[in-house]
Amino acid sequence: MRANSFAQRLLDWWVIHGRHDLPWQVERTAYRVWVSEIMLQQTQVATVIPYFERFMASFPDLGSLAAADLDEVLAHWSGLGYYARARNLHLAARRCMDKHTGELPTSAEALEDLPGIGRSTANAVIAQAHDRRAPILDGNVKRVLARHAGIEGWPGRTATLRKLWQEAETRTPPTRARDYTQAIMDLGATVCTARRPACDECPVAVDCRARIEGRVEELPTRKPKRHRPRRAVTLALVENEAGEVLLQRRPPTGIWGGLWSLPRPDELESVEMGEVFQIIEHHFTHFILDIEVRRARQPGPTHIGDADNLAWMHPRKALQSGLPRPIRQIIEASTQAR
Repeated sequence: MRANSFAQRLLDWWVIHGRHDLPWQVERTAYRVWVSEIMLQQTQVATVIPYFERFMASFPDLGSLAAADLDEVLAHWSGLGYYARARNLHLAARRCMDKHTGELPTSAEALEDLPGIGRSTANAVIAQAHDRRAPILDGNVKRVLARHAGIEGWPGRTATLRKLWQEAETRTPPTRARDYTQAIMDLGATVCTARRPACDECPVAVDCRARIEGRVEELPTRKPKRHRPRRAVTLALVENEAGEVLLQRRPPTGIWGGLWSLPRPDELESVEMGEVFQIIEHHFTHFILDIEVRRARQPGPTHIGDADNLAWMHPRKALQSGLPRPIRQIIEASTQAR
C-alpha cells in the first residue's frame, strides 16, 4: 500500500539523513519534549536550540518551572517572540502540579486540556516522549503532505486541514512512532523546504503529486494576502542620575503581555521629553508598529506618576528581564550611546 511504503521510505531515509542529536532528543523526557515543541511553534530549530538549553538549565523539570515567577520565565523567553507561548507554558506547569500530581498527562486528550497545547503538539509529545502512535501536523508536515498528496487550498482553512489530517492519519505507521514523527518533521525542515526544495534528495519524490505535476512551488497554497495596517507609538526612554532606565510592566494579556516595556510619554508626570533617540519598525503577524523613542533625563526624585507597574532598573538588570525584542534593542543602543 502506498501509505505504508511512504512511511518505510521515510524511516529508511531518516536513519541515515535525519537529525538524531537535538538537545531534546539526547535526554528525551516528556517535559523536555513538551518545552521543545512549544518553542518550535513558529520558530526554527537553529533559533530554538540556545533558548532551549538556557531554559533547561534554569528550569530542568516541571516543578522548577511551576515554582518560578512568570517574570523569570519571560526573561528566558525574551527575543523568542510569541510570548503567549511562555505564559501558557508556565500556567500549564502550575496546572500539572495542582491537578496531575506534578507530572505531564500521558494521554493526548488530557494534554490538549492544558493551556497552549493543540492537537498536533499533544500528539507530538505522545509520539516523541512515549513512542506511541499519534499523527502530527505541524507546519513542516503540512507542507510535506500537501505536496505529496497534491492537496490544494490554504492549510488554515478547515476543509484543507481536514484533508491533511486524514493524510497524516493514514500515513502514520503503527510502530516506530518516535522515529516516524521525527522523520517527517526532518524531511520538511531539511529537504521539502518552503523555498527551493531538494526534490532530487527526497526519499518519497517518485510518487509526489506536486513534483509529478510540476506544482511544487504552488503547494501548499499560500495564505491569502491581507494588507497589514501600520500603527505608531511614541515611547519614553527615561534615565535617572544613577543610570537606571524606567520600565513599565505590560498588562498580562495582549501584545507583549507580562513583559517589561518603555512607558508612553503621556503616562508619565513631570517628565520633559528630549530629542528623538531612535525610530524602529517592528513587524507583528497582523500589523506593523512604528516606534518613535524619545530620550529624557529625570534628575529629581525617582518616583514618577502613581502607577505601581513602573520600576527603575539598571540596564544590566533590564537586559536580564523579560523584554520584547525592540525594547531590548533600544536599551542596548542606549548603553552604547553613553
